[in-house]
Amino acid sequence: MCNDYRQLVDLSSIEEGFQDLKIRVDFPEGRPNLEPRADVRITDVAPIMRGVGRGVGDLVQRRWSWPGPAGKPVYNFRSDGRSFGEGRCLIIADGFYEFTAPTDPKKKRKDKWLFTMKGRSWFCIAGIWRSDPKIGEAFTMLTMPPGPDIEPYHDRQIVILDPSSWIDWLDPSIPAQQLIRPLPVGTLEVAAVG
Repeated sequence: MCNDYRQLVDLSSIEEGFQDLKIRVDFPEGRPNLEPRADVRITDVAPIMRGVGRGVGDLVQRRWSWPGPAGKPVYNFRSDGRSFGEGRCLIIADGFYEFTAPTDPKKKRKDKWLFTMKGRSWFCIAGIWRSDPKIGEAFTMLTMPPGPDIEPYHDRQIVILDPSSWIDWLDPSIPAQQLIRPLPVGTLEVAAVG
């Protein structure tokens, strides 16, 4: 599953993108200093948008993953059949990575693939956030069965929301299962990395 993603989006592009969709962006902790990150990894801090009312979101930076019962980080969370009536967030990214067995038998490391959204400079991944007594607030990415663009690379995928669904994802009164679906074939582009 996704354990590495890319976040090269600057703050003004994020603000403009949400405003174009009639989502007001608030900064309850001040305007964050976003550093471009080619690799956001588990336990890193990254920007998310939390819903605080219909058409309003708080842009904050939080840790990716919270400790699970056995201490392992919860960085992906199955969405199958769940409602997510609270704690929804949008995880801002411009790409994510998946890893497969090496295509070259001489290589010891897995092949790394970068997925981006065709025709868009950035997108949002459906997530949930919560407060943990040990680490404070943290978020995780939701997963689902793979769509047509991911299926050749992995047997699950993160939930990538169409921009028309962002405002609804931030509204817990909208059933989550209405919004969690694969994107049409050809929506994602893939390229080998390194």
